[in-house]
Amino acid sequence: MTSLSYAASGVSIDAGDELVERIKPLAKKTLIPGVLASIGGFGALFEVSKSYKEPVLVSGTDGVGTKLKLAFLLNKHDTIGQDLVAMSVNDILVQGAKPIFFLDYYSCGHLDVDVAEKVIGGIAKGCELAGCALIGGETAEMPGMYPVGEYDLAGFAVGIVEKSKIIDGSSIKPGDVVIGLLSSGPHSNGYSLIRKIVEVSGSSWEDKVGNETVAEAAMHPTRIYVKPVLKVMEEISIKGLAHITGGGLLENVPRVLPDNVAAIIKKDSWTPPPIFKWLQEKGNVETHEMYRVFNMGIGMVVIVPKEDVEKALEAFERSGEEARVIGTIEPRKEGMPGCEVK
Repeated sequence: MTSLSYAASGVSIDAGDELVERIKPLAKKTLIPGVLASIGGFGALFEVSKSYKEPVLVSGTDGVGTKLKLAFLLNKHDTIGQDLVAMSVNDILVQGAKPIFFLDYYSCGHLDVDVAEKVIGGIAKGCELAGCALIGGETAEMPGMYPVGEYDLAGFAVGIVEKSKIIDGSSIKPGDVVIGLLSSGPHSNGYSLIRKIVEVSGSSWEDKVGNETVAEAAMHPTRIYVKPVLKVMEEISIKGLAHITGGGLLENVPRVLPDNVAAIIKKDSWTPPPIFKWLQEKGNVETHEMYRVFNMGIGMVVIVPKEDVEKALEAFERSGEEARVIGTIEPRKEGMPGCEVK
């Protein structure tokens, strides 16, 4: 029977065994065809489907940054795992890859099994949303390395794409259209600034932002765009994708553009979640800096030919994704940045 390969080295035997037993049912929900690993192995095995003619593996690794500090402060650990998965699977999706498996690394000074289960439960949920298997992981207890009640997280995703279908942005040209997929909030970037704004402004995490508190708005898990984007890719030719993480629209969109074009983004084409306006006002942050640090309500950018815009929007709507036309691709003049928000 296929199942999860998961290690808990450096952890007391009783705590490690208990955690592994709690993880098993969470991980089994994520298994997909190709998983060959067994419980307790030193490595996880995955067989690449023979349906691929020229399979190319795409890998990505990331963490969740200082959003962890907020999780500790609020004692909320059930969604941070989804953030971890999202940061890696959304990154490899940008090249057209379908995520196939994910591994996590959870380290702490003293293992709290209940907290660890919540974190890894969020990881398992993220893997389900991405359609990939939680195939392995490592839980390490290292006394003296972390403050009491804190831990660190890292994740690693592997995806697969046909060589002929790799998305590299090379075909993007003037006249193409920029579509934005809405975010749930700050996702997993800008949290050092967020915490600083709350501290310096004398505000409270319990202050209201719209119909929720600042804490609730800040802790919304990162959206995972894998399934809707892969579905749309079956219907139209996507020329470029950009995961909007640290650096915002201004620094991430140019990463997928040829040097001779620029993206002109119209900021009035969507409404950012209320937390961004609250942060800008409380922190007296310049508008340009907001778009450089935060996603400002756009978690993924999709670039398509002009003639495919309506078809793309309809396809995203059918998949339950909120998509907006937010800009165009124009010729890039000398000295012009790769992305401008107007």
